[in-house]
Amino acid sequence: MNPAELFLETPRMYFRRFQEADAPLLFELDSDPEVMRFISNGRPTPLARITDEIIPKFLKYYRQSPPQGFWAAHLRDTNDFFGWFHLRPSTLPMPETELGYRLKRSAWGRGLATEGSRALLEKAFREWDYEKVCAHTVAENLASRRVMEKAGLKFEHEFHYEADMLHGWVNQGERRAVKYSITRVDYFRQRAGTLPSLP
Repeated sequence: MNPAELFLETPRMYFRRFQEADAPLLFELDSDPEVMRFISNGRPTPLARITDEIIPKFLKYYRQSPPQGFWAAHLRDTNDFFGWFHLRPSTLPMPETELGYRLKRSAWGRGLATEGSRALLEKAFREWDYEKVCAHTVAENLASRRVMEKAGLKFEHEFHYEADMLHGWVNQGERRAVKYSITRVDYFRQRAGTLPSLP
């Protein structure tokens, strides 16, 4: 890997910039119905959309300052791709920065989502001086909510996703969502206190 593509490292993983050749990795990730359960009601993302829309959007983010975007996540011991993490302008109608992640099932339950999220929060607040970071998910996605809580984010409020944000989810009840967030001030208070350890 070109060292210029390396974004950050943690004890168990590293992040790198996406490239055009990564479309098959994203297609495999989005083809697992369980991975996509709370995103598109299990429907896969077409390869043509990944190639023509998603990858170009990812590459465009890297020109932003301070850094924003989506990063491919790999295990350090095997170099295996296991998903992605992002920091980007919120998709909700508010001027905030949004944390997100999507991981293969093989990476679930191992604390990797929490480890990666904490690493991005550290970058966001200590290096880039972001004032607030939020995250959101479908209300019944309890696993993702636990990640947000372990990373230090606090529940803010419930809301409903717009119909076009979740392909395949039709009624308003299915689109019930939750927002979590943390401010820069609260982040450093947590760091000075007792942030829960990773499993």
